[in-house]
Amino acid sequence: MSCHPVLIDGQWRPAVSSSSFYASNPQTGASLDESYPVSDWADCDAALKAATVAARQLRSMAPERIADFLEAFADEIEKRAEALVEMAHLETALPTSPRLADVELPRTTNQLRLAAAAAREGSWMAANIDTQAGLRSHFAPIGPVCVFGPNNFPFAFGSVSGGDAAAALAAGNPIIGKANSSHPGTTRLFAEAAIAAIEATDMPRATVQLLYRTSHSDGERLVADPRLGATGYTGSRGAGLKLKAAADAVGKPIYLELSSINPVVILPGALREQGDDIAQDFVVSGLMGTGQFCTNPGVTILLEGSESETFVEQVRSKYTEAPAGILLSKSVESSLTAGIETLVAAGANSLTSGTAAASGFSCPNTLLSVSGSEFLRAPETFQTEAFGNCSLIVVAQDVDEAVEIAASLEGNLTGCIYSDTQGSDDDAYDRIAPELRTKVGRLLNDKMPTGVAVSPAMNHGGPFPATGHPGFTAVGIPAAIHRFAALHSYDGVRPNRLPPSLQDANPNGKMWRLVDGCWTQSDVSA
Repeated sequence: MSCHPVLIDGQWRPAVSSSSFYASNPQTGASLDESYPVSDWADCDAALKAATVAARQLRSMAPERIADFLEAFADEIEKRAEALVEMAHLETALPTSPRLADVELPRTTNQLRLAAAAAREGSWMAANIDTQAGLRSHFAPIGPVCVFGPNNFPFAFGSVSGGDAAAALAAGNPIIGKANSSHPGTTRLFAEAAIAAIEATDMPRATVQLLYRTSHSDGERLVADPRLGATGYTGSRGAGLKLKAAADAVGKPIYLELSSINPVVILPGALREQGDDIAQDFVVSGLMGTGQFCTNPGVTILLEGSESETFVEQVRSKYTEAPAGILLSKSVESSLTAGIETLVAAGANSLTSGTAAASGFSCPNTLLSVSGSEFLRAPETFQTEAFGNCSLIVVAQDVDEAVEIAASLEGNLTGCIYSDTQGSDDDAYDRIAPELRTKVGRLLNDKMPTGVAVSPAMNHGGPFPATGHPGFTAVGIPAAIHRFAALHSYDGVRPNRLPPSLQDANPNGKMWRLVDGCWTQSDVSA
């Protein structure tokens, strides 16, 4: 079969380079039939040129037009739901139902519609009007945005369909999607939906473009190109840091989601009160999707005692008995195996003895343990991410040691503390929580961290290395939009030359604006 074309400036056209690659079926390990191109700089340059023209067109476009496109995009995705689910299952081995069809696809279209509503209403621009100083400012499009999608959420975090794409588009930026090599066919179907929506709503042709793969050097050149406004990246820590170095060297914003072990602290009173339920919740969370969630509980901190011993035995038994799942790719399998080997070499004890799946990419369900004192001797090593069906249990001698462990943690997306309802854990909670709070983007109580609600109050971010910047979220409209916007200020600019959001009349009567220190939906009074 001939190599699939790339999408540049509204046209599917052959890549300039003749290099190509094949995705794999994770359930068998065999390569799939369809070939996809490895683009060289000529394709990147062409996409950037087209995106520059599109960005200029989008800057003068009414927010209603952008909102109409985002809603049409969601509609087109739903028309292709069956094909998308089938293709994603083939390329990722994720279950068709409920995971893909009933959870991730509706979440994806919901994100696009929430982004459309935010674009149409406009409060995300945070318009600020100081009539005395003659100053007015708001957030505005930053320019073309490149989106690198991850392997584990082919829909909701996809390079042309997911949260980064929705946020960038809502701000009025064109996007250049760099597909994840694990699911190029799925990304192609989303791009086809985007083109149909672009044509239906008469948007600039290069509003959405798609490349499948580049060399590492061209990827670094792309994120550093002066024509690019910003980059959104979700993926491995190593690759992300190389892109960040290239972007940082020229001052280009890049928003990263890299790695997270999502520490869970379970206190003795909670185990006495509901130990069986917590053990079951832990196993479900740790093995769901074969552990391939960015909020998977990778490290669990317990205090020495009989309650903890019982909990560990319950989890060990369940991990051993549960069948090992399928991993997303050969690279995930290799990375997981290497992470486990690193933890064991550092002194972690393996508590399980299961087997991998009979075929495809797989690793045995793995539960490791280490004492608190051992952890503190090499905290960086014991925080090695083992992305997949592996969890490390750290048993602290007492609350003092647990506090010290929490203080030694790197930045994470989430952190959780289980405590009882009778108050026996309150003192320990009050000492551990302040340390954990500074290490995580989202602090949970009494529930496992797996899963991310699409809510305006959500923070799917956190301190490094969970992300590249602790002040931004990848989930949650309108906050996620600000990553792909620039703050524009106008000083003494004549009223008729101001953008609509900063003129005296509220452009739609619904936008919230800060006028002389007060939030209001009213017009600016004379």
